[in-house]
Amino acid sequence: MDSVEEMTGAGIVADTCAAIGAGERVLVVSDWRTARIGERVAAAARERDAEVSMTLMDPREFDGNEPTDPVAAAMLEADVIITPVWRSITHSSATQTALEAGARVISMVKFTPQQLVEGGLYADYEGMRPHCEAMARKFGEADEAHVTSPQGTDVTFGLEGRPGNAHPGIADEPGEFTALVHIEANISPVEGTTEGTMVFDGSIPNLDIGVLEEPVIMEVEGGAVTSVEGGKEADTIARVWADHDDPAVYNIAQLAVGMNPECPDFNGWFSNDHGRYGNVHVGIGTSSNLGGTTRAPVHFDAMMAEPTLALDDEIVVEDGEFTLF
Repeated sequence: MDSVEEMTGAGIVADTCAAIGAGERVLVVSDWRTARIGERVAAAARERDAEVSMTLMDPREFDGNEPTDPVAAAMLEADVIITPVWRSITHSSATQTALEAGARVISMVKFTPQQLVEGGLYADYEGMRPHCEAMARKFGEADEAHVTSPQGTDVTFGLEGRPGNAHPGIADEPGEFTALVHIEANISPVEGTTEGTMVFDGSIPNLDIGVLEEPVIMEVEGGAVTSVEGGKEADTIARVWADHDDPAVYNIAQLAVGMNPECPDFNGWFSNDHGRYGNVHVGIGTSSNLGGTTRAPVHFDAMMAEPTLALDDEIVVEDGEFTLF
């Protein structure tokens, strides 16, 4: 029975999210920690008469690391790439190159069998797509973003000239990317422009942190984090940054909003927490896959639970609720 229920979710991935057609070359990139999800997705793609290949690699050490060279090479031969992996390869050069070659890419990080059965995967992606695209346009039209929160966030981001990105849970055209189950709109701030204080009180899905036990506070100057405080979670972040000894890891790479109505709460699931409805999150590290110019050895996102987001003079999220729809 578990396999039948899981295949229902895998079918959503194949049909709604990836729009797999007969004869398409589908590559499922997985690792031994997420192989069960990879097998379900590969089976669903095969049921749609696609030409399916599946690769298994060792889990990467950090989100943002490159896949192995053979996997990167295989990605260049695929029409559709689905990545149920333990560590995200979304911000890798391999993913960017595959997208530029015309592949559509669907990311599924730390997906569990339970997530194939319930939760954010069962959102109305088609219904939310216009809202996600509208939010991305708002990002792209703005010159500046200002985020505040009751917890003490007060930070500005320069956006002039940068495109907004819509990741609506659907990638049905060549070169499109989406991540499941986020339903997310985002933008990469102009390097060197972000200034202020960021207080994260929701979740940090990366780095094996999850739902935050106490807030993580970061000070930002000239587009880079200059300090991080907040107990063991902050200590983990500081240790990872120090181990890499690369100034790019401090780069403010991404400003995003989660838009999945089927993700109402932070629960520690990687993709759920990214998509948690009404959250604002900030990506730190690589920006080059989002419209920026920085490539770092590690990338992670941190979430705020009750943010207010203004684009130029228009408030688009107020205390964690969208004002546009």
